Amino acid sequence: MKKLPRPDERRPLLLARRNLKMARSPHAYVRGNTVQFYQWLHSQRGHALPHGPAVWICGDCHIGNLGPLAGADGEVTIQIRDLDQTVIGNPAHDLVRLGLSLATAGRGSRLSGVVIARMLEEMVRGYEQSFSGKLHDPHHKPDAVRLVMREATARSWKELAKERIVDTDPIIPRSKHFWPLSREERKALRDLFAQPEVKQLATRLKSREDDAPVTLIDAAYWVKGCSSLGLLRYAVLLAVGTGKQREFCLMDVKQAIQAAAPRHAHARMPRDNSQRVREGALQLSPALGERLVAARFMDNGVFVRELLPQDLKLEIDTMETAEAMRVAHYLARIVGNAHARQMDEDTRRAWLTELGQRHGKTLDAPSWLWQSVVELVGSHEQGYLEHCRRYALTTR
Repeated sequence: MKKLPRPDERRPLLLARRNLKMARSPHAYVRGNTVQFYQWLHSQRGHALPHGPAVWICGDCHIGNLGPLAGADGEVTIQIRDLDQTVIGNPAHDLVRLGLSLATAGRGSRLSGVVIARMLEEMVRGYEQSFSGKLHDPHHKPDAVRLVMREATARSWKELAKERIVDTDPIIPRSKHFWPLSREERKALRDLFAQPEVKQLATRLKSREDDAPVTLIDAAYWVKGCSSLGLLRYAVLLAVGTGKQREFCLMDVKQAIQAAAPRHAHARMPRDNSQRVREGALQLSPALGERLVAARFMDNGVFVRELLPQDLKLEIDTMETAEAMRVAHYLARIVGNAHARQMDEDTRRAWLTELGQRHGKTLDAPSWLWQSVVELVGSHEQGYLEHCRRYALTTR
């Protein structure tokens, strides 16, 4: 096996890997480039969006950041699964970001511009329906969602171990995904998981005893994600209980950094970024929020959660026309549910009225949404090609 990098050699290698991942496709570029999206939001066009009520938003609401999540009680639902960028902000930002992601995925599936326009119409319909008072997860799932839910509910610890750490033995084998730790990192991780609140994450599931002993078995630097490459990220393997009752669990420790998403001018949010992520998760995705702890690690804010076998990313690489409509409608309902549960009835009604204004003559979706997505698709396509020229070609 190729020699793995030392801790002081990580950063340039991680940034190079991130750049290559973003060069794989325009959709991958959109997923990994939150900063360009918010640069656009600060432009004149971005300022023209409607001002929705101040609620917690995802802040990076693309397709890959939604998917199945298991709650501590074992129930699996589709919710927002990545809250790194969450802030109290304008819900219109989540709508535009989701619309951009859907449009880019549609173009990658060779769907026509007419179909993409209809996708945005369905997205708005799904979002508005979530404000009807029925905030439950919709039952009529698109095929792509139904398949990932079936996979999620059937998965066990063995599947998670094979996917994440190759084997079910109590060790994290060093590989291209798991790199060696420094002595300082090993000590800091042991100190972190000695904290009662962090330790209790491992006993939070209903199948485990609250007073079961928790032992740190192994840990490694985790090369994972795209936008998080270059930040602190660790996989930590714990044992819960003893003897025949012993279970293993895999913890994800991730650095929390300042959000690129703009916050509402008068919003009061936790100043610590890890606390901000936890609070946003509790509001938007309770299944995730109840399994997440904010902590300090080596002078940085981090959030810690146990990875469950049912936690999966929603991957939609290709779509047929009918399926694209259902996906757009369904995912917008999930986002709408997360927004609507934070609003009272009067606020919901006022926001729906605002959404219904400025519809085009031929498009049953707000003109501000369509124009924003069209402009963003163009700027991101240009940015993607330039990104490939600058990074992908230079590594040949």
